[in-house]
Amino acid sequence: MEVSKLIELGRTALGIEFGSTRIKAVLVDENNAPVASGSHDWENRHIGNIWSYTLEDIETGLQSAYASLAKDVKEKYGVTLTTVGAIGISAMMHGYMVFDKNDNILVPFRTWRNNTAAYAGDRLTELFGYHIPARWSVAHLYQAILDKEPHVKDIVFQTTLEGYVHWKLTGKKVIGVGEASGMFPVDPVTKQYDRRMLAQFNELVKGQVPFKVEDILPEILLAGENAGRLTPEGAKLLDPSGNLKAGIPLCPPEGDAGTGMVATNAIKKRTGNVSAGTSVFAMIVLEKELSKPYPEIDLVTTPVGDLVGMVHCNNCTSDLNGWVNMFGEFAALLGVDVPKWKLYDMLYFASEEGERDCGGLLSYNYISNEHVTNVDHGRPLFVRKADSNFNLANFMRCHLYSAFGALKVGCDIMLKEEGVKLDRITGHGGLFKTERVGQRYLAAAINAPVTVMKTAGEGGAWGMAILANYMIEKRKEETLEAYLEERVFKGQEGVTLAPDPADVAGFEEFTSRYISGLPIVREAVHSMK
Repeated sequence: MEVSKLIELGRTALGIEFGSTRIKAVLVDENNAPVASGSHDWENRHIGNIWSYTLEDIETGLQSAYASLAKDVKEKYGVTLTTVGAIGISAMMHGYMVFDKNDNILVPFRTWRNNTAAYAGDRLTELFGYHIPARWSVAHLYQAILDKEPHVKDIVFQTTLEGYVHWKLTGKKVIGVGEASGMFPVDPVTKQYDRRMLAQFNELVKGQVPFKVEDILPEILLAGENAGRLTPEGAKLLDPSGNLKAGIPLCPPEGDAGTGMVATNAIKKRTGNVSAGTSVFAMIVLEKELSKPYPEIDLVTTPVGDLVGMVHCNNCTSDLNGWVNMFGEFAALLGVDVPKWKLYDMLYFASEEGERDCGGLLSYNYISNEHVTNVDHGRPLFVRKADSNFNLANFMRCHLYSAFGALKVGCDIMLKEEGVKLDRITGHGGLFKTERVGQRYLAAAINAPVTVMKTAGEGGAWGMAILANYMIEKRKEETLEAYLEERVFKGQEGVTLAPDPADVAGFEEFTSRYISGLPIVREAVHSMK
């Protein structure tokens, strides 16, 4: 059947993901092949020492991304988009959004980038015997309680960004299990909030708040379950033109970590993925629990509730993008108009001519704080010794290595200290759009083969669309793992690169220098106020 007819009949699925710098919408057919897409660029605001997006940013961004998608559909197929088979909403994980009894937000949205709840996270880690990162929702909640913030007494609902958007579209206060595990620890057996830790938290804050934490958290749903339908108000919010009809089913909203696992077919034990964009994280599905809590490793779950070791780093490509943009400005001064994609390709490919250890150069890409390496605030910097081999190839290779620097520190704990086994790892996200280069350096960083699929650039919005399709297309009792293996990735083209031993040795040397130089960037935080 022609794509235009499929779209008219609503035999499609729509995934929308709120990334840090871009909101992307992807429409897929029954076979999960992307048929149209749209996007909206946005940036977080640094207001009162808090990284945030306003509700207006969220609403206008959602509408803009959808309008861009609808325009793409019209231009490609001559069809006005009026319905889809299912919708899924995803976003950057964690953070703090709390609402009162009248559904008013009580404080500006505190995103994952904020490290203001580090003290609370440490206290909860001690209490639970389970690592609670500063960006997790429960850490933000407890920090607000410790700080005696006046809004706490009025909280009746707490959620994350995708949970908020889903709520506005459907009226349902629900969340996917993968994202739930970044709000409050989830028991991988029951696939619900951990009852022991709920009781411990409630006892800890007894008399300080008028609620039990389980009463303000969203209901947990698993992949494949129905999470409500698009209301008339939700349809108007998503598409103010009025073309989109109400009644469309929505799947459970998931975090970008969960959609990344789906988009890379990495929900099976001994598989993993690395998502590399504004932030970078590695997800490895574990066969068993780790021997002890590690501050560098979060324990979350797949969209079906299996345990995952996650290394999440706040910084990846932002500093690198800044350097590429500066080289673009220089090209413009010369009167040369270089398309952005070509600029990236040229500079990334040039890095391959550099020395395996980057010639003694060192950089830190810390636009914001980096908890994995204990750096409290963003101070991106580049350092070299007088006798370092300073040239363009080494410079670019150094910044590409640095994009994976903090990630390698965390992954080494799982792979080297805990002996976690990996059968395959898949890369996706913007850093892998240039053929081979980012893939090659990631393989060197983790000393394991890395696969990049042709769909790598589609990222989490495509993964979210797959989850939406899974809800409506799955056969009786068909697991998500089987659905991905047999009906999404079977026959998909991908390229796998094994690590080059010389690259591995060079990255190890760079990492030794990277770890030794951390006092430099910490001093920059202290000295550059």
